[in-house]
Amino acid sequence: MTVANEKFSREDEAILLDTIQRWTDRELKPIVKEYDHADRYPHEIVEQMKEMGLFGATISQEYGGLGLPATTYAKLVMIISSVWMSITGIFNSHLIMSLAVEKFGTPEQKSLWLPKFASGEIRGGLGLTEPDAGTDLQGIRTTAKWNGSEYVINGTKTWISNGIEGSCIALLVKTDPNAEPRYKGMSLFIAPKKEGFTVGKKMEKLGYKCIDSGELVFDNYRLSKEHLIGGVEGQGFFQATGGLELGRINVAARGVGLAEGALRLASDYAQVRKTFGKPICEHQAIQLKLGEMVTRARAARLLTLDAAETFDRGERCDMEAGMAKFFASEAALENSTEAMRIHGGYGYSKEYDIERFYRDSPLTCIGEGTNEMQRMIIARQYIKRHSVA
Repeated sequence: MTVANEKFSREDEAILLDTIQRWTDRELKPIVKEYDHADRYPHEIVEQMKEMGLFGATISQEYGGLGLPATTYAKLVMIISSVWMSITGIFNSHLIMSLAVEKFGTPEQKSLWLPKFASGEIRGGLGLTEPDAGTDLQGIRTTAKWNGSEYVINGTKTWISNGIEGSCIALLVKTDPNAEPRYKGMSLFIAPKKEGFTVGKKMEKLGYKCIDSGELVFDNYRLSKEHLIGGVEGQGFFQATGGLELGRINVAARGVGLAEGALRLASDYAQVRKTFGKPICEHQAIQLKLGEMVTRARAARLLTLDAAETFDRGERCDMEAGMAKFFASEAALENSTEAMRIHGGYGYSKEYDIERFYRDSPLTCIGEGTNEMQRMIIARQYIKRHSVA
């Protein structure tokens, strides 16, 4: 999806978002604390998300998806993340994989895979990161060698969301390790689980619980040329990074949800907690904190929707998505920290939800490209757009 679906009206959006809000209140709020503390994969919630069509949220309607514009998708993610951020990663990573196929795949690949992705029959994610290659994707070592009839793949991927519970990933490899520049030797494959594709260890995390993050091992894993996205070698770097704009909008939306959720928890607590004979929300020190939190959350929302609108127009939006991801994730971290301090000693207790926000929010500053990298992207694009030459 590169342009918003014109058939999706504001009325449709309002109905969908209301449904999502009622679902989070009814199904998520009662169980999130229990699942998060146990780091338990939410199988029944995944089934509900399949029924609601969330695994096809941004996949075009012609392939069975909802065809949501990025603006609606971002608002949907904000609502869910304000209650339980982790589960948005279960469908976001899947949708980036789907976007790579829809945007760059052959007609045969689209007709074969996208309906199964949209229904959630096949779920997966994006296999980019390796033990020695994170931000620098060109440093990957996983290789795919053509033996005359099929590709033989060897290597290891790590920190792959949906790598354990999912059944397929978009796998970035080197088909020409000697290519210069290095990105010209990279290709992207649709890689279903089968012989030669095994799951290593589950990565234990500070936060972002319940979604599986795994290590994947490829040992003489074999794929036909029909699995090479687009059917042409050497396009993988651009195919993989082509979905990162939507991914960064998603992470920005998660940041907004966390920032708004933390604000709501802090505001609610400040109105019922009393010191010196009055609610703490009436103390100037707390009002100063809340005032900053409200402003950060609102600014993060507007930046994220601006990036999503740019994406929906089919325009390049790496600067806009970078700004939204950078600001919203920092807003999530700051609001979660301030909300914990407003809660006082209770904020450090697992009995209160704010400790989960405090643990989850740092991920948004790292995922889909670190905020240090985002600032570099923003600066470079701004200079390029405002060149004095």
